Amino acid sequence: MAEPQQNTEPAHGVAEDDSPPRASRLSAAVCWLQLRIGLGSVVFLLIGAIFGVTFSVVTPPFWGHDEITQFGRTYQVAHGGFLPQRIPDSRGVSYGGQIPVSIDALMGYALRDYSRKPQEPAPLSAGHAAYDRLGSAPVGSATKPMWFTNTAAYSAIPYVPAVAGLWLATAVGADVGNTVLLTRLAGLLAYLLIVGFALRALRGYRVQWLAFTVAVLPITLFQAGTVTADTITNALAILVSCLLVKGLFLDARLSRTEVAAALVATIALPLSKPTYVLLAMLVALIPARQYGFRGWLRWIPWCCAILGAALFAVWMKIASPTGDGMGLMREPAQWHSVRPGDQLHQILGHPWHFIDVFTHSIWLRDGEWFTQFFGQLGFAYVDVPGLSILACLLAFAVSVGIAERLSATQLRTALVALAIAASVAMIYVTLYMSFSPVGYYLIDGVQGRYFVPLAVAGVAVLLRWVPLRLTNSQGKTPVRGPAITIIVATVLALVAAIIKYHFMVWGSNL
Repeated sequence: MAEPQQNTEPAHGVAEDDSPPRASRLSAAVCWLQLRIGLGSVVFLLIGAIFGVTFSVVTPPFWGHDEITQFGRTYQVAHGGFLPQRIPDSRGVSYGGQIPVSIDALMGYALRDYSRKPQEPAPLSAGHAAYDRLGSAPVGSATKPMWFTNTAAYSAIPYVPAVAGLWLATAVGADVGNTVLLTRLAGLLAYLLIVGFALRALRGYRVQWLAFTVAVLPITLFQAGTVTADTITNALAILVSCLLVKGLFLDARLSRTEVAAALVATIALPLSKPTYVLLAMLVALIPARQYGFRGWLRWIPWCCAILGAALFAVWMKIASPTGDGMGLMREPAQWHSVRPGDQLHQILGHPWHFIDVFTHSIWLRDGEWFTQFFGQLGFAYVDVPGLSILACLLAFAVSVGIAERLSATQLRTALVALAIAASVAMIYVTLYMSFSPVGYYLIDGVQGRYFVPLAVAGVAVLLRWVPLRLTNSQGKTPVRGPAITIIVATVLALVAAIIKYHFMVWGSNL
């Protein structure tokens, strides 16, 4: 994005020692923000903080995506349990850990509450009273075993901010409700800082608004406002994508801080969610000159990419036994039908059957995945309103239309495209093996939110290959008007999503 020029000449008819006009001061402030932080980053921090906190407060405790089991894993990591822990369970293979009895009481109530599914037009929740009562209880020291096989498979990396929030809650003696809230807000703060830094890396470029649009989707801010490993996964994926766009597609030099961030993210992202290991490894495609590396130092990004892939493989080996217990997430008749080894044998032995299953899955679920990409909010399964989707699509169209013409080589662009396609395939194969019964008629468990981390890099490939851009009557790409349009559309999408979520969950009483 072009930087505004500061006017150093005194205004006509005003003495040089007079205080500058308000318009000049505003222009100077905007210029400083754009130069030092980036307007996209500043607007993101404001919008992300306002709506992220709103989602944290409006969403009932443990109503986020897998938030019960995500919190259980957070508590385990906070108390030194870094590896998956097998627990006794008469139903079959199970993993989990200990959780305070008082927190478990709130978890149990939340599970029963969002599982009721009352008939319309009744609110999805039973009201605030029980949450306030159970949330006001002290955490206490008494614990009980808890099942969370699905999140036991995650490493400790994506839970670090939530763990810090949990430690803070413990240090101040917070009750159950405030413990959950502080844990949520700690993850949100980490998301704001990481993504804010990522957008700052693109200051001065119009493509920053594409990354901004992805970062403030209703689904991303909803997840950032709840306890989930996806908060840090999304943040790291956006960081990697922004640095990839800057160093590879814009052919721009990375600062020392950005170089360090790229190398750390290359290692951390595969340990946050294994399906994005190929996205993380793409930082090795950034030319060495953009890192400022010469001689043998040019191999540092490749070494970090290989190290990230190796740690990914090690953790997959450690966490692989948890796959045998994933069937317990299904209805009782299917508890023992999810067998990753048998499913892999089925895929390799009958590849055409898998392709047929994949095709059926698209025809049966593609509409759901599309809506979920913008927002299916938590385990209340509240779809964002059509107005939110339309506003997000407008923001996407404008941000894509004003982006720079990208300049990566055709070979490196093709490699990025192949990595994105392979990452999408990994999402489907992973869920077919780890969540779908053997020989099932579709790939179960796929959700549109899983494609959000791939959005920035995926659209960057399209921008490299499709040269169409928006221009004004002078043939120039405008900046201010499109940026305002994107911001207004984003705010509209988020306001509509929050109003609908509140209405669906709590009813019409504000």
